[in-house]
Amino acid sequence: VPMARAGPGTLLYRRNIRLDSFLKRNTERALYERIRGYEPCVVKSDSINKVYMHVVMSDERVYLTEFSPRTLTSVFGFSSVRAIELINDLPDFLSGKDREQCQHIKIIYVPEKPVTKGHHDDQLFPALSPSHSFSPLTAEGKRLYYTIKTIKNWKLFMNLLHELEVGISDFSLKTVVPTRSASCPNEETLGLLAPQPPARPHSSASMYPLTANQCTKRTLSPKVPRRISLLFSRLLKQNKGANIAELHLYALSPISTLYIHLQSTWTSFIIKSTLMLDLVYRRKYCTSPQGISWEQTAHLFSQLQGEMLQEGISVESLYLLLQELCTAAHRNVTLRRLFWRSNELCRFLVQILEDFLPGDRSVLYTTDHLLMSILVVQTLAVMFRETEVEPARLSLLSANNGALVTRMLLALIRDPGGVVFHCKQFLFFSQTDVCLAEYLDAACSLLFELLLQGQQFSFSDSILSVGWILQVLQPHPHLLSFIGYQTQQVVLVLSSPPLYILSPVQSVLLFQRCRLLLVSLQYSKHLAGHLKTNFKDDFKYSVNVISVETKLPPHYPISPMIRQLVEQILTLMLQ
Repeated sequence: VPMARAGPGTLLYRRNIRLDSFLKRNTERALYERIRGYEPCVVKSDSINKVYMHVVMSDERVYLTEFSPRTLTSVFGFSSVRAIELINDLPDFLSGKDREQCQHIKIIYVPEKPVTKGHHDDQLFPALSPSHSFSPLTAEGKRLYYTIKTIKNWKLFMNLLHELEVGISDFSLKTVVPTRSASCPNEETLGLLAPQPPARPHSSASMYPLTANQCTKRTLSPKVPRRISLLFSRLLKQNKGANIAELHLYALSPISTLYIHLQSTWTSFIIKSTLMLDLVYRRKYCTSPQGISWEQTAHLFSQLQGEMLQEGISVESLYLLLQELCTAAHRNVTLRRLFWRSNELCRFLVQILEDFLPGDRSVLYTTDHLLMSILVVQTLAVMFRETEVEPARLSLLSANNGALVTRMLLALIRDPGGVVFHCKQFLFFSQTDVCLAEYLDAACSLLFELLLQGQQFSFSDSILSVGWILQVLQPHPHLLSFIGYQTQQVVLVLSSPPLYILSPVQSVLLFQRCRLLLVSLQYSKHLAGHLKTNFKDDFKYSVNVISVETKLPPHYPISPMIRQLVEQILTLMLQ
């Protein structure tokens, strides 16, 4: 697994042959394929005192192995991480250039406990689906539910329930009403064996919050709130005793990307964990076939690619094949790697986007063209996930001074026109406007993935860096209106009434929009000036941290990150 580094116009790979061979021999192929990088550094923790070791990252866990690898030890999963910080200091145990150039990274996490008989620590309230939650009608119900999501002592919880005579049946449940995508209206037909023809969109794009009226409810008994308050207090006292551990990594290379890779991997994991809370998302994308080998996946991908690239293929057939590719890519990271190794397919999708959405806004977008464009952009976005260290991807995107990425960026940005949705006004818009709004959602997600990749190269002025991406986009005639639309959606969501609670999918979209907004303020004077001129008052009077907390349940893994982003945006916007 290479560690990538952007130089002036080139991409360099640093592969440790000995470590790579060790990992290949001592890990299962599924794990080896999901390793996202490794780097040597000085490690310090409660059990390790300043030892030079290799840090190995998969998409879910961090491992340590000796500098001359003999054993691979799991340290923590990204689900237990609370913070990853870059510390500005000069370690006293180092000297000379190592001391001056060292990057000190501190990772705060909750140590994992071994599985014992009974319930695993992560098995919180096993009788309930993650798509359900307690009633939002009472503050006590909310507080208890959110506490249960973080409690680590299941036996204590059950004893207290029995002691207080609070039965699970006393709690009210809400069932989230499934939302359907305009591009794929029937989630039951998204399987790889029997795809169905596309249908016209009939509901809103998945960017508007749910209300209490969209949920089925049962009321709490009058005696429950007081008992819940007592139970909440005792559970909270127990939960405060959770142990926190620190892992300190000292990267000695002046061009180390370890911190950026850790942040990127953690972000990807948080996004995936949040999406997994959505029942419809899980039903569509998380039922991967069991026992399929890498060779079988490669064979099926080759067949699918051949069918998509054949001459004379109809638009309907292409849509169904693309739908099949997108669904399979969600479920299988190996297929995403094969996508970048094929070269042809990525160029083909960019060409489709250029053909179906011409840059001239005088050409009216049709619903059919928007549906195809939505699916193309969604497919490209998912291909970026968990593949940032794939050598073929870096080679393809950096070739010819980033020509393919330039085409992708210029084709992606489109004028939203007068489409500015509000949750109460949505039903007055046409199907074309609904599709355009969903396209703008998908475009934001793909631009987020490109910017996330660009952070790996921010130490230089090379291609693919964040600064380079914004420089490519700056002359685009619709850039200001596109960024303005994304910003306006952030304001509308965070200033909506308190009863509107975001779903997991909506929360991820809000996170992506906030990251896009923050990057615009930090890296582009042109965009920062435009945003402050047009949206400063909106953020000053309509957006605050409290509005974030009312829209995002604390048990969403992504909620703390969104809160932090909003705080940073407010600081920059109100300067």
